Amino acid sequence: MVSWSKSIAALLLLLMISATGGAFAQDKKPQPKTRILFLLDASGSMMAKWENSDRMAVAKNLLSHLVDSLDQYDNVEVALRAYGHQFGRERNDCKDTKLEVPFGEDNSEAIKKKLEAIVPRGNTPITYSLQQAAGDFPEDRSRNVVILITDGLESCGGDPCATSEALQRKRIFLRPFVIGIGIEPEHEKQLDCIGQYFNAADIKTFERVLTEIVTQTLSKTTVSVELLDEENRPSETGVNLTFVNALSGEAEYDYVHYLDANGKTDVLDVDALLPYHLLVNTTPPVLERSLSIKPGRNNVIKVKAPQGELYLRQDGPSPYRLLNTIVRQAGTERTLNVQTFGNRHKYLAGKYDLEILTMPRIIMRNVELKSGETNTITIPPPGQLAIPSQVQGYGSVYELHESGAQRWLCNLPEDNSKITMALQPGNYKLVYRMKSAKSSKFTFVQDFTIRSGATTTVRIFNR
Repeated sequence: MVSWSKSIAALLLLLMISATGGAFAQDKKPQPKTRILFLLDASGSMMAKWENSDRMAVAKNLLSHLVDSLDQYDNVEVALRAYGHQFGRERNDCKDTKLEVPFGEDNSEAIKKKLEAIVPRGNTPITYSLQQAAGDFPEDRSRNVVILITDGLESCGGDPCATSEALQRKRIFLRPFVIGIGIEPEHEKQLDCIGQYFNAADIKTFERVLTEIVTQTLSKTTVSVELLDEENRPSETGVNLTFVNALSGEAEYDYVHYLDANGKTDVLDVDALLPYHLLVNTTPPVLERSLSIKPGRNNVIKVKAPQGELYLRQDGPSPYRLLNTIVRQAGTERTLNVQTFGNRHKYLAGKYDLEILTMPRIIMRNVELKSGETNTITIPPPGQLAIPSQVQGYGSVYELHESGAQRWLCNLPEDNSKITMALQPGNYKLVYRMKSAKSSKFTFVQDFTIRSGATTTVRIFNR
């Protein structure tokens, strides 16, 4: 036991050095306080024999050494809550839980004294204890950690898994650590869903588990995101990255990806006690679910995100003030992006459908974008239709097809027919009736042709 106490103290010393030693290139930000609540099972079964001692004696001894070591760490506070220790099992009290030592600085002696006084007696109200633990943490932006040590399952009919998840979603505490003592393998799933589960099959494993939990809680954890091109080279960059809390759906970190002059990505700080999805905000976005992040080290996350560039260009002068294009993934109806002519935009390598908002609209299907390449799309300059007549009436412009069919394009304003509008090169028809005309037979119909860069004038006459 003594050797383990020395090893945990040495570990914490290393953690303190790494937290202040400047080994990371990122700008230093004030680190939030870490608050660790020990939630200790003190039900009657904890008196069961365990190797040369009993379960409660072992737990008390190891926790005493641990809080002693944690007390040396400036930015950490600990507290102790126990359950099943105030009333005998015959009473079956499902509210038998108590915060024995609240959070505070230099309270290791108080926790050790309280541990000595606790005598296992009652049942196992895990769910109610978790609910009450929510009020044990001060209401500030600290890193709240729960370490649950138990040798049994919920005995009061509650749902500790749903309760733990709900409290994590509310950010009351991070994903809890659960240490099971003497738990049968078939029952482990009932504890695994509460948090990160460890099976302490023997005292030596219990020691190792506590050491690992300290490492995960207090050591610095970083990630490097490599955005891979079509050849699996980490060459993509300049993309927004969002680390999303996999449980709550909230954005935990937002970064813009960076590569240095040597093509190496930078190192980013993350909290290893949160579950993450990684949203790579390419067009369309790439979502990497359930990241596997190992605490206390730099984790390299590789994401396949090859991009090609789409450049929309119109030759010659254009009367369009702002010409937009709807971009969709090929074969889909959902708008992916609206890109303006004259601009460049990167998309994931693949095929896209373009709907260019000219008059009439130009549809281009299966436009292919290749990794690392630019696909330039050009359209001919439009011509212009000029109607100099200043009359009031009802009219429309139709597009004429070679087959003889026509398609409605737009209506003319009723209050004044005098307009100038841009039209793509092609054949058209103008249909118009003045308001003063007393019969449909006085409808004016005129075919006309629009040529690129030229103006076609159509005068409306009363017929």
